Amino acid sequence: MEKIITFGEVMLRLAPEGYYRFVQAQSYGATYGGGEANVAVSLANFGMDAAFVTKLPTHEIGQAAVNSLQQFGVDTSKIVRGGGRVGIYFLEKGASQRPSKVIYDRANSSIATATTADFDWNTIFKGANWFHFTGISPALSDNAAAICLDAVKTAKAQGLTVSCDLNYRKNLWSRTQAGEVMAGLMPFVDVCIANEEDAADVFGIHAQNTDVTSGSISHDGYKAVAKALADRFHFKKVAITLRESISANDNNWAAMLYDGTDYYFSRKYAVHIVDRVGGGDSFGAGLIYASLKGLGPQETIEFAVAASCLKHSIEGDFNQVSVDEVKKLAGGDSSGRVQR
Repeated sequence: MEKIITFGEVMLRLAPEGYYRFVQAQSYGATYGGGEANVAVSLANFGMDAAFVTKLPTHEIGQAAVNSLQQFGVDTSKIVRGGGRVGIYFLEKGASQRPSKVIYDRANSSIATATTADFDWNTIFKGANWFHFTGISPALSDNAAAICLDAVKTAKAQGLTVSCDLNYRKNLWSRTQAGEVMAGLMPFVDVCIANEEDAADVFGIHAQNTDVTSGSISHDGYKAVAKALADRFHFKKVAITLRESISANDNNWAAMLYDGTDYYFSRKYAVHIVDRVGGGDSFGAGLIYASLKGLGPQETIEFAVAASCLKHSIEGDFNQVSVDEVKKLAGGDSSGRVQR
């Protein structure tokens, strides 16, 4: 069985009930999530051998984060224990024309203060086929960026396929910092995943005739973005999610895959959103799964988009769907009719 390693931060997510605002909240629901952890959970739910690597405290909250991954079958044996705290993020769900809001409380978390000495990548990657990380992890600290660089160098030396979701977060670092650090990591990446803003924010590559605020998407503009990314960093594949934002509750959702020669566009889904957090991560997991299963490029992008479409209907960071459910949607059954 193929083995995938993901690396990043798993956080405690605190969210008011329903659509309450932070200032209205009397209580908060507690779950766990984080970019690369979300990918690992999705892949484990697809029946893949997925391991998540991070550093977490030895106290009960750290253990609860580990438990949240183990319940889905994620391999947590490579998680390093130590440090003082679990990162936290607060989520206020948007509705109608009011956008969702995230507030981070993750400074000096265990993974942000970890060092390169904490991770023996040669051992971690033994028997693995694929390594995945996002642009969130190197944004956490200079130490975390150095750990990511060690990881991708070792992964490439061992022959793993490396994927990266650019995932720019303005609340973690500046565009200048992101561009400099990510440019040093990209030469070791085979598969680049981005959304409608990442390429512009991190590398200054803009899609022409596109306005993400109004939800206007140009296919030709994103073809040019994918080619520019591939030409600059020699990626084997570039995948870009295409989100047309009608409101906080309703989006049109699709994606494109570029394999260095041809461009493949998925079907478009009209999505009524229950929880959009983790939507991009579920897309990345679908892309990894389909790639490792040897699906063709059109089948790959259809599977990845269907997986992420379903995630928008599920509360929490983790995409709790099966391969069969994804294949059914990708095959054209989007009716949502009751299954009896």
